[in-house]
Parts: sequence; C-alpha cells; structure tokens
Amino acid sequence: MIYRHHRNLSYLQFPHLSEYADIRHGIFTRQGGLSKGCYQGLNVGMGNGDNVDHVVQNRKAISGCMGNSELVFASQVHGTTIISSPESGALDNALSSGRSESADALITNAPGKTLVIQTADCQAVLIYDPICKAVGNIHSGWRGSIQNIIGLTVQAMIKKFGCDPKNLLAGIGPSLGPCCAEFINYRTEIPKSFWSYKNRSDCFDFWAMSKDQLIEAGISGKHIVSSNTCTRCRTDMFFSYRKEKTTGRFAAVIGII
Repeated sequence: MIYRHHRNLSYLQFPHLSEYADIRHGIFTRQGGLSKGCYQGLNVGMGNGDNVDHVVQNRKAISGCMGNSELVFASQVHGTTIISSPESGALDNALSSGRSESADALITNAPGKTLVIQTADCQAVLIYDPICKAVGNIHSGWRGSIQNIIGLTVQAMIKKFGCDPKNLLAGIGPSLGPCCAEFINYRTEIPKSFWSYKNRSDCFDFWAMSKDQLIEAGISGKHIVSSNTCTRCRTDMFFSYRKEKTTGRFAAVIGII
C-alpha cells in the first residue's frame, strides 16, 4: 500500500489503482479530522453519536482531498442492494444530515462522483474497470461475505456498464483480519460451506474469502491487492467496532475524475 498525506489527513492507496490518472481513490485513516472522544479523528459516520457538524466537516475535508468531488454515501445495512449513481436520487452527500437510501454497494461510470463506503472492521472492496471507465465500492461485512455481495456487484457492473471481469482491478481494504475475526457462534451464524476459512481459534480469514469471491466472479488473481491490515490491531490508524464498541467510521473512496 502507498501511504499519502493531504494537509492533516492521511490515506492509503492500492499500487495498481494509483497507476491510473482517470480515477481518485483512497482508504482514509482516522488521523486528522475534528471528531473528539471515542470518535477521535476523521469520523465520517452519521447517526452513531458524534457531533454532526464535525462529521460534515470531516466529509468535506475528504472531498477536498479528492479534488472537491461529490461524495456519494448510502445507508449500509449488511444487505445485498446495489445502487448505481447518479440514477438514485436518495443518496447521501458530504453536506447531508445522513438520510440516504439503503444499499451496501455503489457503482458508477459518471465523472465527479466519489463513492464512499464507511467501515470499522468490515471490508471495503474497491473495483475499477480501466476499459469501460466504471468503478464500484462494496461494503462487505461477514453477513455481506456469506451473501457474496462481491460477486453480485461484479455482475451488476457487467450488466450495467458492459464490464469484462478480466479487465477489472480490485482492492481489499483494512478490516478485521484472520488474527481477530473470531466467531464463537460460527455454527449458527456462518454456513458450513465457509468453514474452510476458519482456523483452530475460530477466527475466519475474510480476506482470503473475498479474494476467492473476486476470482470466482472472473477477476484475475493478479488484479487483486489486499491491504492485509487488521483494523482491530491498528486502532491507532483505523476505527474498530470489535475493539472499541462505540467508535467512528473511516472512509474508503473511489471515483472517476
């Protein structure tokens, strides 16, 4: 991963995506921002108890870092709804109070729209098609993983934009790693078909699961990069619900210039 700074903000970029000048992308750390207390730093999540004005200013700071592009949010509910922007008129933006349409994946081929996924242990999976000039951003927690929202999003990009999976590039963001993704009730929560991703400590490797789902969707393994960074282990850089409970959300963004 490439570590970058913009004013008082810091963010990570995937090396293979950073080669393309027609997109902007980044995984923002919690460093910088105006939020205080348990939300300390660059919290972009609305409705979790933080000062709304601070969240709005944090979002605007990210927009400035991304060329003052329009940030597009959805209300993430651990489902499989995929929204194409700007067709939906109920998506949140940087100045919104947080009311937005429910979805867990966003796709677009419209310049100036920066798709945002908010996480604090769940995976954000960024996708880019350099041929069709389209991007996707996926919120994949454990519920999204077992419903294969990743594969569904790839199919949506194929149907909507005519993407060929062989051309797609994907990045798996910081999230709960196989060191910390413990599920003591996995027998009732996670289907048996996914138990091969579990170690002896009842921890699951969702990074490997996501890579396999991307490959199953037709994306070359050579086109997939994982940050391999565990959010629970690195609360100095990222918010982690597993470790902190009441906490903020960091932003993973991608958009076409």
